[in-house]
Amino acid sequence: MTQTQPQPDLSAWQTASREFTWALPGQGDFAAMAELDGLGQLHAIEQGLVPPPPVMATIDMNHFHAERGSVTCGMRVDTFHYNPLGGVHGGMISTLLDTAAGCSVHSTLAVGEMYTSLDLSVKFLRPVTLESGQVTCVGKVLSRGRRTALAEAQLVDEDDRLLAHATSSCMIFGGWASNS
Repeated sequence: MTQTQPQPDLSAWQTASREFTWALPGQGDFAAMAELDGLGQLHAIEQGLVPPPPVMATIDMNHFHAERGSVTCGMRVDTFHYNPLGGVHGGMISTLLDTAAGCSVHSTLAVGEMYTSLDLSVKFLRPVTLESGQVTCVGKVLSRGRRTALAEAQLVDEDDRLLAHATSSCMIFGGWASNS
């Protein structure tokens, strides 16, 4: 499927273009996925058994690894991530932080449980630019209860300097009968 949107006239400017492909959502063996716990579902994405979410292609995420209670993801900074001020747009940074924090909670889910993010609080600590190179985001579950979880994520550059930090509260639902 191709999506086109009206484009501004850029004829007076140097330009670049980017083409990317993503798997349409809803593919894969969802009956088999429903039988897995959250970590198993994330591993199925890592192993290519089900397609990754389209947002990974949108921002050019190039690394994803899940362990119980922790998820690592990353991307190489490129100019298409930039805002008008010459740094990576806060939404791109927030997407990485939200992915790492939320998926760290996902990695703790029992079979039949689901979650949704309730909030995301982000602190931007340093500019993220091309000089940041490959950025890595690590999310960890800080507290996991029956109905809520609290997670944090930290984004660092190639020199392991902290660029941004986030906390996320998540609501957990489903599967309560088996967790009584």
